[in-house]
Amino acid sequence: MNYDQIFDAAIDRLHSEGRYRVFIDILRNKGAYPNARCFAGHNGPKPITVWCSNDYLAMGQHPKVIAAMEEALHNVGAGSGGTRNIGGNTHYHVELERELADLHGKDGALLFTSGYVSNDATLSTLARILPGCVIFSDELNHASMIAGIRNSGAEKKVFRHNDVAHLEELLAETDPALPKLIAFESVYSMDGDVAPIHAICDLAEKYNALTYIDEVHAVGMYGPRGGGITDRDEAAHRIDIIEGTLGKAFGVMGGYIAADTRIIDVIRSYAPGFIFTTSLSPVLVAGVLASVRHLKESSVERDGQQAAAATLKRLFTEAGLPVMATTTHIVPLMVGDPVKAKRISDILLAEYGVYVQPINFPTVPRGTERLRFTPGPSHTEAMMVELTRALVEIWDRMELKLAA
Repeated sequence: MNYDQIFDAAIDRLHSEGRYRVFIDILRNKGAYPNARCFAGHNGPKPITVWCSNDYLAMGQHPKVIAAMEEALHNVGAGSGGTRNIGGNTHYHVELERELADLHGKDGALLFTSGYVSNDATLSTLARILPGCVIFSDELNHASMIAGIRNSGAEKKVFRHNDVAHLEELLAETDPALPKLIAFESVYSMDGDVAPIHAICDLAEKYNALTYIDEVHAVGMYGPRGGGITDRDEAAHRIDIIEGTLGKAFGVMGGYIAADTRIIDVIRSYAPGFIFTTSLSPVLVAGVLASVRHLKESSVERDGQQAAAATLKRLFTEAGLPVMATTTHIVPLMVGDPVKAKRISDILLAEYGVYVQPINFPTVPRGTERLRFTPGPSHTEAMMVELTRALVEIWDRMELKLAA
């Protein structure tokens, strides 16, 4: 058995398909986002502008967040000291869970080390606890949700993306006596569309199903207090479990769920992904705590981001670039070829100092490769005009089609 040959062949396949992933070596400039420095392929750091960060509101740069983290570092040190059960449960963790529960109007919340872990651990545990559970999953659900469903061992029924009629067909054909869980997202991060939350909740009530929503690309950014689409659409009370991340709009790191105290206690007590891992550093938790509290009171960042997204969509459309229609802050530019998407990304970085990563399979289906832009409140219109001009020039150079 030639193990090296097998490993080499696996990597060669990615290269041949044009989807080998390269991680760009950068450092962000504190207080000057979206400006950063790139260390890849240059004689010294090169100034660049970041267009693909999930730090949607630049809260990772916010003075309140940085000050809170510095204070925690000096007060309690760097690490948590262990799992939540053994030395890693701090007052910062308790306070943040209270804030997150309040954010979503729930009785409790539970912190995890990432959004991926919170999805995987919660979904897999829930389905194991519920005997004979059947999970109904949107076909575009995130890989972490798919992993959690698979790891649960439960029966899975996949409904067409945002297709409420298809979901009802699947619910109606399922034994009414079996426990049911509908798992879906609020904002789908690659297409930028939004789930019909109330319609799905109507079906959940009709067929006695639990609801689980992933709000990772919406928390902090929608609703009067940043509780996500469920906050904006006044639907949070209809959702049994709301899952979110602390590493996108809140600007730091971690994941969580919010639900009633009974569900929280079950996940806390049974989920290996929670029980057997070192808890988040109190330094990180202190930063998130400051971020959540700020965004509950401030809409300046949300308003700035929405305005920036609208402006970039308009500029792309006016220039004839193939921007995908979205109703959210996500601005995807369709390319449809992995090699060309990577080539456009490389040219933007090397010649224009623009950093945006190509999005390829398996993140999106083959043939729908794209560039995904996430303009935020710190991206100026001048930056957007410059970016649009660069893309038009590259489209012309590569003989790609513009809209008429």
